Amino acid sequence: MVPDNGGGAPSSRRGSSGSRRKPRAAAGRRITLPPALVEAATTAAAKAVAAARPWLRRLRPAYPRPGRTGWRRWAPSWRQWLGACLCAFTAMVGFVAIAYATTDIPDDLNSFAKQQDNIYYWADGSTMARTGWVSRQEMPLDKVPPKVQGAVLAAENASFYSDPGVSPSGVLRAVRAAVTGGETQGGSTITQQYVKNAYLSQERTLSRKFTELLLAVKLDNQKSKKQILQDYLNTSWFGRGTYGIQRASQAYYGKDVSQLNASEGAFLASLLKGAGLFDPALGKENRERAVERWSWILDRMVETGQISAAERATYKTFPEPSGTSLSGTPGAQTGYLVELAKQYAVKSGHIKDSDFDLGGYQVYTTFDQSRMTALTAAVQNAQKGFDAEKRPDTDKHAKIGAASVAPDGRLLAVYGGPDYLKQGFNESNATTIPAGSAFTPLVYAAGLDEGVLRTRGKARTPLSPTALYDGNDQVTVQTPEGPYWDRSGKVVKGRNDGGRNWGQVTLRQAVANSVNTPMLQLGLDVGLDRVEAFAERSGLLASSLGPRIPTFALGENSTPSAIRMAGAYETFAADGMHTDPYSVRSVTRNGAAVPLDAPKPVRAVSAKTARAVTEALRDAVTEGSAKAAGKTRPGAAGKTGTTAANTAGWFVASTEQESTAVVVYRMALTDLIPLPLTGLGGDAPGTPGSDRAVRLWADYAKAVK
Repeated sequence: MVPDNGGGAPSSRRGSSGSRRKPRAAAGRRITLPPALVEAATTAAAKAVAAARPWLRRLRPAYPRPGRTGWRRWAPSWRQWLGACLCAFTAMVGFVAIAYATTDIPDDLNSFAKQQDNIYYWADGSTMARTGWVSRQEMPLDKVPPKVQGAVLAAENASFYSDPGVSPSGVLRAVRAAVTGGETQGGSTITQQYVKNAYLSQERTLSRKFTELLLAVKLDNQKSKKQILQDYLNTSWFGRGTYGIQRASQAYYGKDVSQLNASEGAFLASLLKGAGLFDPALGKENRERAVERWSWILDRMVETGQISAAERATYKTFPEPSGTSLSGTPGAQTGYLVELAKQYAVKSGHIKDSDFDLGGYQVYTTFDQSRMTALTAAVQNAQKGFDAEKRPDTDKHAKIGAASVAPDGRLLAVYGGPDYLKQGFNESNATTIPAGSAFTPLVYAAGLDEGVLRTRGKARTPLSPTALYDGNDQVTVQTPEGPYWDRSGKVVKGRNDGGRNWGQVTLRQAVANSVNTPMLQLGLDVGLDRVEAFAERSGLLASSLGPRIPTFALGENSTPSAIRMAGAYETFAADGMHTDPYSVRSVTRNGAAVPLDAPKPVRAVSAKTARAVTEALRDAVTEGSAKAAGKTRPGAAGKTGTTAANTAGWFVASTEQESTAVVVYRMALTDLIPLPLTGLGGDAPGTPGSDRAVRLWADYAKAVK
């Protein structure tokens, strides 16, 4: 039974929302306060206003002021001044607080603050060149001697480790200078100086100074003091085109910052006040200022506890910096070396071009400075007879490429061209000139290692250096099926230089005397595919090898570079082990090693075959095509190279220390088409271009004995 709720309706019969509806009268009812309460509140408010009215009257300016005479009638009272100052101070504090809260440290540094240069070193560790528009190398703070750090602190900011990142007195001086346009004032903390260098411009305005202060305080709260000091030392300007204390140390003292003493550090610290005023190399007055400030900094180091008075007494002589600066932008021959080293470092170190261009890399190359000097001198001597103005038809566009490779693949020296800044085309690394008969030792080696196939379907026949071949001119090239026919329907015949008939010759003799017809036939007997594979194992790039037609065996359509040819001949000198030529020993970035994919020696040909080829090449130097070079380096093994169109003259030779390839050619860089060498340098018609290459090698070999 449902209980009665007094309204006549059961409790389950409420509104649809399940709640009791409010009476209509209650929904619009106004709430009124008791009259007594309203009267009490009004009375209290009136009393409060009446009590405050005298104070408000005092704050309200009364002009002219009663009870005052003269100018005092119009001057605000001290209370009004105090109120105004309090309001201004509150507004200023609020403004600074809001500005501090809304100011963020920029993510991007100024371009020079993150840009570094890359340094390239010779094989002996001396500096070869540097690249990059900013001369800067980062150095971890723990690599900077504590006393050098102390010299900087004593000179610039002795309270660095205790201050909040700003100097109130320095700020006031800077503000006064900015307002009055007076001389720039010092006094900024190291943190402020770093903020200005790394994030802001050098303009002298109040807004820039205000932003500097905010960033300095915020940076001081977010970074450790050591990190700020490290960043400051790595981005500060030291003169002589250098940013950062590491490059400054190299520019002024020729050594890493880790090797500096307190006296040298004091001089470098003096440069922070203005390198143009304290670099002794810029004049006598500069030197006097430098000595004075150097002495003052050392005294300050004693005051700040960086060094003892006894140690200070030992620094009596000013540490004279060198008069010369760092190596500049690479030019002449070093430009070619830098380009080769960069390409190798980027590829073998798996470094992005964009990362490498940001700098900070130390590239230790394999280049031998003395050999570079000797090779450059030999090339320049060979070029003395060139005269493009008198003999434009024969001497114009004359070029010489040369490269020297050590037994373990180290690239020791190259001649890339007259000047890298004038001609970026590297003549030693160009793959545009046919190898000619300098290619035939590779065919010979492939034959000795692979054997020959003269009858289709039968086993390959081993070959020895004494195997006889027809050395006469105009000998028909044979295949297992018969004569070789070219696409025009003609039988292919071999031709010897000068049309000479040699009769039956051994393969060893054919290599030594550059007899073409046996080599042409040997290529078909071995199989041009096998010759090609052997050439690649010996270091020639597949992209430089031509189509597999008979003249492939004579190098007429293959265009390896001088660097690769030197590396291929080094395979024979190394008993058949080949190591790809490389130009970089190691790479570091800001002191940390960068892993490189170093080339490894691989077996390209058997040791027996390599020695047989070397013997044939020694014959060529003593009694064959390269006889002119025999007296220069006894025991050298080398081979000349010519082409049918006389567009290239090669000489490639090996000694115990290295293999060197020299190529003389003519070619316009606009079309890269080889031109004839006939009459080059005033040579008589019929003179092989290889003669000049042999003489060049002889000059070089004498210099590097």
